[in-house]
Amino acid sequence: MTIDIGPKAAGPNATDGAGSAPGGGTILLLGAGRMGGAMLRGWLAQGVPASAIAVADPSPAPDLVELAARTGVRVNPADGAAVDTAPVDTLVVAVKPQMVESAAAGVQAALAPHTLVLSIMAGKTLADLRRLFPAAGSVVRAMPNLPAAVGRGATVAVAEAGCPADRKARAASLLTAVGSLEWLADEALVDAATALSGSGPAYVFYLVECLTRAGVEVGLPAEVSERLARATVEGAGALMGATGQPAAELRAGVTSPGGTTAAGLSKLMADDHLQSLLNATLRAAAQRAAELGGTGPKA
Repeated sequence: MTIDIGPKAAGPNATDGAGSAPGGGTILLLGAGRMGGAMLRGWLAQGVPASAIAVADPSPAPDLVELAARTGVRVNPADGAAVDTAPVDTLVVAVKPQMVESAAAGVQAALAPHTLVLSIMAGKTLADLRRLFPAAGSVVRAMPNLPAAVGRGATVAVAEAGCPADRKARAASLLTAVGSLEWLADEALVDAATALSGSGPAYVFYLVECLTRAGVEVGLPAEVSERLARATVEGAGALMGATGQPAAELRAGVTSPGGTTAAGLSKLMADDHLQSLLNATLRAAAQRAAELGGTGPKA
């Protein structure tokens, strides 16, 4: 079945304008789960016209169906039919890695020499993407993290050699709709970035769990301790974002000599135990990312 995605793709020299996405032209979003759906909402919030966006998802979630009905974003039928459409300027690949082989087969008609493929799949390399989408003009691999779902993501991206600056800028405009973006010069660094920012939210959530239990240990009611721990971590993050100061400066600013914070830090920072533990944590996560992506030794 054909999906009408509005204005015909504008080609490699497209410019922003009514009916077009950042960088010009049209977007086909392949997969609209948690992360793909977050990006879709970010684009719409930034003013990307719904007429410039189509979604290919064989099993669209109810909230996606509701969003499509409300905004006019086109979604393919839920029967798994292949997408048959004119070439698009940007194909955003947000399906699960194990589903991409079959999903890619259904969108080959959407590719052309001016098409940018922007992948947010874990574990699929630039070489994998070039094999899956051979007719595309350029390929960018990106890794957003979970807070992208609330517009506060930390994303890293790497482009294949020779990717034109305008297509990198197009990718950046789409990725920054859900948070910050860091470009990597070497694809080998993606595993390290995944260990830090990709898995990092889980480390922070665990910190809240530990602070909660520690609060109970010193006498606070469990529910009060949890609320205080959550609010403290949320507030500290907001303060870093608002001030832009280095974390070390903010830490020093709240640590009075001989005070309560200094007493606590004397335990937390003793013998660099926490730093050593985090070093080991990131090494383990990076190694596993390499294994899953087929670039490291199998455990």
